[in-house]
Amino acid sequence: MGRPTTKPELIRAATEKFTKMLDIISSITEDERQTKFNFGDTIGKEAHWTRDENIKDVLVHLYEWHVLLIEWVEKNKSGEKKPFLPEPYNWKTYGEMNVGFWEKHKNTSYESATEMLKESHEKVLALIENFSDEELFKKKHFDWTGTSTLGSYCVSATSSHYEWATKKVKLHIKTLAK
Repeated sequence: MGRPTTKPELIRAATEKFTKMLDIISSITEDERQTKFNFGDTIGKEAHWTRDENIKDVLVHLYEWHVLLIEWVEKNKSGEKKPFLPEPYNWKTYGEMNVGFWEKHKNTSYESATEMLKESHEKVLALIENFSDEELFKKKHFDWTGTSTLGSYCVSATSSHYEWATKKVKLHIKTLAK
């Protein structure tokens, strides 16, 4: 499946990738879900490889990006100009924001993270339902999306992010088997 370009494709991709991610996580034991990541030298250079310590950290990361999307859309739709990334962050420094999310959730349990993510996923799907294909995928339909589309932000916060999480979880499972 390619990158979604219509609302039905977006909803289907988000739903399928989310379900796949949760199914993979459910396929391992409670202890394995709680086990600290040990990627060794198989990791890339991106900050998330060393930031996230376990599956819970991945789940709260996804949750926080859902919150960013929801708040951004709601504020802008109500007429309040709000950038996607909160100040003082930008697309060069958002890694620091992600670390802040990680720190914020150090004491969040795996169970709470899972429930928070399931709820935020449903809220994002409901948010998407409120927009037409044109509103989601026509460039510059909304001035607050800049040169991108609202749909591309939704794809990034859902199916693309779920694929990232799934790859990370699969690698964790692979390292557990060693």
